[in-house]
Amino acid sequence: MSDATSNPIPEPTAGVDGDLAARAAQLDAEDGLGKLRERFTLPDGVVYLDGNSLGALPAAVPDAMSDVVRRQWGELLIRSWDESDWWTAPERIGDRIAPLVGAAPGQIAVGDSTSVNLFKALVGAARLAAPGRTRMLVDATTFPTDGYIAASAARMTGLEIVPVDPSGAAERMTADTAVVLLNHVDYRTGRLHDLPALTRAAHAAGALVVWDLCHSAGALPVGLDAHGVDLAVGCTYKYLNGGPGAPAYLYVAARHQDGFDSPLPGWNSHAEPFAMTPEYEPARGAARARVGTPDILSMLALESALGVWEGVDVADVRAKSLALTDFFLECVAAYVPAGKVEAVTPAGHAERGSQVSLRCGNAREVMAELIARGVVGDFRAPDVLRFGFTPLYVGFADAERAARTLGHIFG
Repeated sequence: MSDATSNPIPEPTAGVDGDLAARAAQLDAEDGLGKLRERFTLPDGVVYLDGNSLGALPAAVPDAMSDVVRRQWGELLIRSWDESDWWTAPERIGDRIAPLVGAAPGQIAVGDSTSVNLFKALVGAARLAAPGRTRMLVDATTFPTDGYIAASAARMTGLEIVPVDPSGAAERMTADTAVVLLNHVDYRTGRLHDLPALTRAAHAAGALVVWDLCHSAGALPVGLDAHGVDLAVGCTYKYLNGGPGAPAYLYVAARHQDGFDSPLPGWNSHAEPFAMTPEYEPARGAARARVGTPDILSMLALESALGVWEGVDVADVRAKSLALTDFFLECVAAYVPAGKVEAVTPAGHAERGSQVSLRCGNAREVMAELIARGVVGDFRAPDVLRFGFTPLYVGFADAERAARTLGHIFG
């Protein structure tokens, strides 16, 4: 590896470097979403391609949080549950997320972690399933926590876990299948799975489907209502830029809400939470998915962060995402010596999320040097470099510089 201090990345020169840099500048000049970068606070000189792990800071959040802490908490104190409308935050913010995932209002509650929401979704789906079904199909390539939670939910509901590759999951859905858990985008490779077709297949088998949207919400259209999804979960600290540890969300389709039996019935999801009765009566609508007291500070940081989506069409975000990842792959092919990296993200647009994953030797060391040179992506064991493209603040010049830096490391 070269030393980042003694051997800095040169500016683009004539030839391939200059041509690609010039194209990047032209593409940025024509980018209708380019002005949205002003809505974020980003360090100078850094190409940030890890928004699929932690989104950048929306510029409005610090002032909003100052008001939450100093005035709402500091001055109004307990009165803010009513006067600042803290109590309705889980459903109110859920309704702001809803259009980003193709859902009508009243179907999303924000709160808890993705893992907790997934547990609620899987157990709730199993309790909604037709009697006599014995299997829970689980994406074999899923983020590990999903597998851990699914195994626990299966033990609780008496179902058998059946790992499946999403590409062949439809063939494994039978009359014995109660619930299917799938990831919309594979976190390691960036592969986009066919949500509409797999949802149809699950329903044709009489099963319910739960989708994990962590790596798709805010990066591409999801269409939960249009495609008849039963339940879905997702985090808000990636493409939704809600901040580290921001609360996750749970979508329960309106048609299932009256029958949704949460395994975590808390006082916040009670029909009369302040009656303090020993008997539990679930609330109606999305509030049924709540559990305990909302985490107000991070909840309201997320609400402010969602302001960056004002006037933004997710279809435009998807178009730019595909253009960015196409251009990055072109630049990698031009700058990186043949045989040094291998793309594991599908080339086809229908199968690509908003990231590019490259396999290479010494991947951990390569990523460390990229970060030292101001290109921030991340490493996934054992050999994957992962680059997330968040169209709201990543431009084509960022993609070109990242690829050129990678090429310089291998040069």
